[in-house]
Amino acid sequence: MILTAIFAIGLYLAVLVLVVGTAFRVVHYIRIPVPLVIPTTPAPITRTGVVARLLREVVFFESLFKGSKWTWLFGWIFHFAMLMVLLEHLRYVSEPVWMWIVAIQWIGLYAGIAMCLGLVGLAVRRVVVDRIRYISAPSDHLMLLLLVGIGASGVGMKVFWHTDIVALKAFVIGLIRFDWQPLPGDPALLVHLSLVIVLMLIFPFSKLLHAPGMFFSPTLNMVDTPREHRHVSGWGETRTSHRKVASQEFKPRG
Repeated sequence: MILTAIFAIGLYLAVLVLVVGTAFRVVHYIRIPVPLVIPTTPAPITRTGVVARLLREVVFFESLFKGSKWTWLFGWIFHFAMLMVLLEHLRYVSEPVWMWIVAIQWIGLYAGIAMCLGLVGLAVRRVVVDRIRYISAPSDHLMLLLLVGIGASGVGMKVFWHTDIVALKAFVIGLIRFDWQPLPGDPALLVHLSLVIVLMLIFPFSKLLHAPGMFFSPTLNMVDTPREHRHVSGWGETRTSHRKVASQEFKPRG
């Protein structure tokens, strides 16, 4: 039960840091003033066009495709495979398991392998490409290694080091219901969960926060209408109103 308590507390703490930390950063993004209209051209001139542009960016990585085909290929493979892996993992938190989750269980192994291949491609790119190697910090390499470790340990449990998934699901459901159940003590599972906890703890403070951050990028979420409409951010309106009040208070009489 000591092992169960350690990982239960660790997962609770990691989820708390992930949710609160990410929410704090998103609120911070919302409050950042945007005094200029700076969309990356050619840019849409309607809100519908902006939504479509963001949708293409989220689903197809449009700007990355235009910038580097190899980076786009490895990045898209990794993100799509990770999405499939996350959806497949929903079987551990649903009871009974939804039919569409059952239908995609066969994808799990292949998605895990594809996820690792995409990450390896991105890691090699940071070493081989001179300009990327120059701007890469140690944290960039460590983040990729962490993700590779999570993916490789997950694939390893499916192929080599099988764990008791019934007991694992009972442990996860017990965490949700605050009714702790014993955690299987398989080394591969403990490594996998430990790496996942580390990832959740550092996510709000790392470059991985580009996931929600891209929705607040003025180069993507602004309409290109600076000639038709004067853009004044909330920060600018506040300063303008303060100037008006000050000018009225100090206006000479008579």
